[in-house]
Amino acid sequence: MLVKHNKMNYSRRTFIEFLGKGSVLGVSSIALAPLLKACKTEPTEATETAEYAAKILFESVVPNSNDAVTLAQGFKDEVLITFGDKISAKDFFGTHSDYIAFIPLNEDASEGILWNNHEYLDPVLMGTYAPYEEKTKEQVDKERYVVGGSFVHIKLSQNGLWSVVQDSEYNIRVNGNTEIPFLWDEKVGDTNSAIGTMGNCAGGITPWGTILTCEENTDMFYGEDIYDENGTIVDKTPSDYHWDKFYDYPTAHFGWVVECNPKTGENQKIVAMGKCAHECATVHQLEDGRVVVYSGDDSNDRCLYKYVSNKANDLKDGTLYVANLEEGKWLTLNYNENEVLQQHFKNQTEVLVRLREAAYLVGGSKLNRPEDIEIDPVTGDVLVALTNNIPKGDYHGSIVKIIEDSADKTGTTFKSEVFQVGGKEHGFSCPDNMAFDPKGNFWFTTDVSGSSIGKGEYEFMLSNGLFLIPRTGEKAGQILRVATAPHDAEFTGPFFHPSGKYLFLSVQHPGEKSKSIDELTSHWPDGGDAIPKSGVIVISGESLDALMV
Repeated sequence: MLVKHNKMNYSRRTFIEFLGKGSVLGVSSIALAPLLKACKTEPTEATETAEYAAKILFESVVPNSNDAVTLAQGFKDEVLITFGDKISAKDFFGTHSDYIAFIPLNEDASEGILWNNHEYLDPVLMGTYAPYEEKTKEQVDKERYVVGGSFVHIKLSQNGLWSVVQDSEYNIRVNGNTEIPFLWDEKVGDTNSAIGTMGNCAGGITPWGTILTCEENTDMFYGEDIYDENGTIVDKTPSDYHWDKFYDYPTAHFGWVVECNPKTGENQKIVAMGKCAHECATVHQLEDGRVVVYSGDDSNDRCLYKYVSNKANDLKDGTLYVANLEEGKWLTLNYNENEVLQQHFKNQTEVLVRLREAAYLVGGSKLNRPEDIEIDPVTGDVLVALTNNIPKGDYHGSIVKIIEDSADKTGTTFKSEVFQVGGKEHGFSCPDNMAFDPKGNFWFTTDVSGSSIGKGEYEFMLSNGLFLIPRTGEKAGQILRVATAPHDAEFTGPFFHPSGKYLFLSVQHPGEKSKSIDELTSHWPDGGDAIPKSGVIVISGESLDALMV
């Protein structure tokens, strides 16, 4: 779907009407039992409070190209953890931080388990860059360790600062070396398990307290199979990191949603949601315990998906659908219910492995890089960030609203609207990750590439940023820039503490345009001549506190 942003007129009133009216859930009314429920951007069972008006104490940060996290007045940040920091005697924190989840360990959520995705890596900054012919197994092994994800036990001190609890039993690494079984009855790529997870972009949290981490651009690591009209593998695309030079794993092993258990360290790849460049897995729970999971395929002209489970707390037995936005329909990808799938594939496993082909065959809409998905905690509407599609002339992206016709989101019809578009007139471009705070205010980050930022169509975007659109109050509907990112970096994975007084945020790939260790384009977070590192920060302060009142 091509979105022609220059033709669209978006107003503050439109946004307020989009968000919906009525009482907003207050922090004081959110129950902490079960603790997980307070962390999710889903409607809770909280009672309605008096009408809330967002109190804004700050003005937007002026666009800048500072090599720092620059915050609006009344906000402050602390660096919680960065690439290479020790979390146990044998493990250290990975690189290229993305999706964040926080799972409380006590009633006031002053302790918890933080999950962080490690999407990819920078061989130049790691010292592992080499042409295919020269790359060594030692370099590949070093790279395989730093991706995947980290579980880290964190604790809030009396002075309001967060720190890592060293050597906690909860400090666990999942990486490119980890053996992970498939949650499926049949073999995938001729095996029942895969080695490693990588390309981990966004994710989600299940009602039973596990993390869903999504494997996105896994072709960078192992390439991607190419099939002929008979479904036979005839070739493979080249990989960027050349891991397949030493590890000849089937490419069918990668590109899945992976479930990780913070309490046991167990993991499994969820076959029922299909294989693609998964950006996220946003979970909605039904009263009977079943779940609906939304996921986007982050690439030009790719599709939006929805999985509906048949049983409570189940990610194996269910139906996967692809969205057709032109007709407002969810189209089934069930092999037994779709004749066109039976004509092109052997069974359901093959449909799921070759999901992109199957989605096109049944009529899935080709979208402009569907990335993060969030569910409005007040209206229940589903927001989908479409970051951009430059070949089609969509430089600045949009955010689409999906309004399910079924109240429980299990139905097969919906309405859709483009309610927000990027561009100079709105002060942002390329929306990516999104979050709602406990008061229902809308936050999002941007993802303009390091090679494009500040140039041409993106001249007004001197850096990527964190933005807030208040739901209510005097500035309701206005787009406020809360923070700007360091050189070459983007903010990713915004996730609110249950109190709303702390925002966990990743700073990904500062200095990604560095040509060598001697030609660094960023020195965040340590400054001086330091090599830049990805990591997680915590944003707090009186301006955030005021929003929670």
